[in-house]
Amino acid sequence: MTLWTLSDEVLLKRRGILFVVSAPSGTGKTTLVDQLVEETSGLVRSRSYTSRKPRLQESNPIDYNFITDEEFRGKVKDGLFLEWAEVFGKLYGTSAADVEAQLTSGSDVVLVIDVQGAHQVRHSDLNVVTIFILPPSMAVLKDRLSSRNSLDGDVTDVNQRLEAARHEVEASSGYDYIVVNNEYQPCLDRLRSIVIASRSGVRAMDTQRSSIVATFRLQDESEADK
Repeated sequence: MTLWTLSDEVLLKRRGILFVVSAPSGTGKTTLVDQLVEETSGLVRSRSYTSRKPRLQESNPIDYNFITDEEFRGKVKDGLFLEWAEVFGKLYGTSAADVEAQLTSGSDVVLVIDVQGAHQVRHSDLNVVTIFILPPSMAVLKDRLSSRNSLDGDVTDVNQRLEAARHEVEASSGYDYIVVNNEYQPCLDRLRSIVIASRSGVRAMDTQRSSIVATFRLQDESEADK
């Protein structure tokens, strides 16, 4: 006699986790997250929309979905963004529909967004895990920003970004996890460990847990019918 009838498809079905990664400009968050996604099965990156122009070596839609200011504000008006913010005079936002489709498919999604956007997402109904990447110090961050500006043609003032960083690092206490990017590989390893551990969290496992528990109940009912 068959003790339970739930299919493997039901047992394995899950809803994805939304990972939010924030960090001051120049901390290396984009490089780290791209590598994390490449090395982690079932993890995808949601590409933000932005009204700014592509930097050197950036392309649409590989790095961002580049749209005009008018197009962006139209999406805001229509309520199409899960979160959006103005950063250094440019607009950035995450498509609610894109994220929902990815989570529903069972993929875990990572967003690289600033503290304003993270605050909005944290107060949504989604299963959100927030991670803040800190530079080792202000001096190290200043050196990284100066080097990056000379390489990619970013004309945003270094001091302006450092001033923003002062406010951003103060907000890091509201995140679930803190990772310091002192050395690239250890930082990447810590990010991967957070993803793996979060996948075993009670909320993330709820659908699978409920399905497995149901098999025990079905078995009890089968034994009672004997």
